Parts: sequence; C-alpha cells; structure tokens
Amino acid sequence: MLWCCPRLTTTLGGHVTDFTRADVEVLDRQNGFKGFYRLDVLTLRHRLFNGGWGPALRRELFVRHDAVCVLPYDPWLDQVVLIEQVRIGAIDKSEQPWMLELVAGLIDKDESPEEVAHREAEEEAGLKLLDLTPITRYFPSPGGSDERVYLYLALVDSRGAGGIHGLEEEGEDIRVSCWSRADAMGALSSGRIDNAATIIALQWLEMNVQQLRDNAGPQP
Repeated sequence: MLWCCPRLTTTLGGHVTDFTRADVEVLDRQNGFKGFYRLDVLTLRHRLFNGGWGPALRRELFVRHDAVCVLPYDPWLDQVVLIEQVRIGAIDKSEQPWMLELVAGLIDKDESPEEVAHREAEEEAGLKLLDLTPITRYFPSPGGSDERVYLYLALVDSRGAGGIHGLEEEGEDIRVSCWSRADAMGALSSGRIDNAATIIALQWLEMNVQQLRDNAGPQP
C-alpha cells in the first residue's frame, strides 16, 4: 500500500521545510492487536535530509482516539481545579502513580473537542465550564502513537468543587481538589505534577493569568 498526498512546501521560522506526507511511503500495514485500543505494524520508508530514500523500516503504531484535556481555572479566587486518579503507565516508574491531572477524556464518539470538554468536566469533577479557551494541540508521543491532544483552559466557579467523582461503570475513582495557583505551580516545580498536559496548561496559565483575570468580569 502506498500512502501519499500532494507535495507541499511550507515555511517555519524562516526555514523552508520540504518534507510532507508525500515523502513517506507506507509499504505495508497490518493490524497486530485490536481491543479498546489498536496496535498496527507498519513497514515504511521516508526521504532523507541528505537526499534519496532510506531503508524499509518496521514500526509498531499505537492507534488510539484523540484526547481532550481541560484546566479548570477560577479567576475570581485565583485557583485551579485538579483531579487525581491512578495511572497504570506510572506504576512501574513512580512511587505516586496517583497523578494530579487535568479533566480529560477521549473523542470516541461523534463529538467535537468542545463537547467532550464539557461532558468530561461534569463527569469527572462535577463542574460547569463557563468559557473555553484553546491553548494548543500537540502529539504527546509521536514516535509510537498517533494520539493528538486538544488542550484547553476553562473558566469555572470553583466554590463547592471537590469530592469523589467518576463513572462507576468505567471503574473511575477520581478525587477532585482545588489548588491556589501558587500551590499548583509549586507542585509543578517540585515534580509532584509530572504529566505533560498539566505542565503545559499550568505554564500557559502563568503566562496569561493577568489577562484572564482582567477579562473575567463579575463572579457569577
């Protein structure tokens, strides 16, 4: 199977970037496993920076739904709402596999990222999002996964936020807590917060907090 598209030339930071999907040939693609997630085995080759084509490479690709992550921020109390739950990916390498995270969910239905954000905020934290601001979209692990993350900041009224949430039928056991922005940044600096989406969102908040607070208006 040959996977290609029309060749494009783009400019990034003043540098010409010639390579596009047209410069990758997928020679073969087989499904290796299919459950809630999927693992595909690809044979591919790509053009080289010094010219010509590289050798055929065999790579495993973890195929999963795109994700939506939301940092709920209360500009009136200057605090964030974080969730905490155990993460299987951390159990072999961390003494604290219960991670402090953002509200998050997968786009596994016919929903927009914004719809997922509102649904997950209610399910995981009992929160109503008042406003959504896109932060960025990024690939968290493109060396082996095709997942893309849609990252948002949401304004919320955090009064009364907290407790245990999550869907019992999905085995979720999620603790919700409010953190002052200063304490959250301290947890980031100390390494207590050590997952990419939360790190990126908190850093973005720190850069934009004054504008968010100035534009928030009266507390609802």
